[in-house]
Amino acid sequence: MAKRKIIKIDEKKCNGCGVCIPNCPEGALQVIDGKARLVSDLFCDGLGACIGHCPRGAIKVVEREAHPYDERRVMENIVKQGRNVILAHLKHLKAHDEVGCLNEAVDFLKEKGVDIPLDGVPDASNKGCSSGCPGSKEADFTGRPAGVPEGKGKPSELRQWPVQLQLVSPTASFFRGRDVVLAADCTAYALGGFHDVLLRGKSLAIACPKLDEGKEVYVEKLRSMFDDAKINTLTVVMMQVPCCQGLLQLALQAAGQAKHNVPIKAVIVGIEGDVQSEEWVSA
Repeated sequence: MAKRKIIKIDEKKCNGCGVCIPNCPEGALQVIDGKARLVSDLFCDGLGACIGHCPRGAIKVVEREAHPYDERRVMENIVKQGRNVILAHLKHLKAHDEVGCLNEAVDFLKEKGVDIPLDGVPDASNKGCSSGCPGSKEADFTGRPAGVPEGKGKPSELRQWPVQLQLVSPTASFFRGRDVVLAADCTAYALGGFHDVLLRGKSLAIACPKLDEGKEVYVEKLRSMFDDAKINTLTVVMMQVPCCQGLLQLALQAAGQAKHNVPIKAVIVGIEGDVQSEEWVSA
């Protein structure tokens, strides 16, 4: 998780009137046990469209550790609610200049064959849905030549941003139809030739199966990479320590839920920096 803006509801002030609910373009709010509740961090973009509609001033925007906003999950939710709700959401994104999220929403509608007029939607190529966190704005520089100043070391094989699995969109342009490396955080530090040996020509997501929270989010994101981005292959890179094996289990769990079959390779890196084994575990 990363710090970002997200709404907070003061339960003492909230009387459960529900006025905020139709004024949340993402469908992130519900009345539960007589109080308005945030259903999931994934649905809240932190822009606070609901705030001005609360008659008791019970809603405010705060900054806290939260799971990243997920535009595709939002679209899956609101597309069932009909044309007016979809249009309201697109208008909301456009009004707040959330070009990356708007582009992701439009791509989702096209994929699902939803007939919605898209006149006036700005071009958002290579711009991702960041939900207000500058550090998680997507960048796809696949075709950019690698280079470093003279005498400053070897060029990087990284061709995207972000890389942390909590922050990436599983349907980002740099994942679609690509070979992907899912690496445990420590592997790049242990294996000196990580870029040359494992990363060249591939997209990247990193995670720690022991310390990261929200493993269910990881499984869903990987499933979406399989089914929606239709990645070509997944290489799971782990340290030899037992806790690291959880990363492979998350990938296999996602593969078991996915409809699209993706070959998975497991790579084990030793604590002394050697590649101990490589094998295809799913095909």
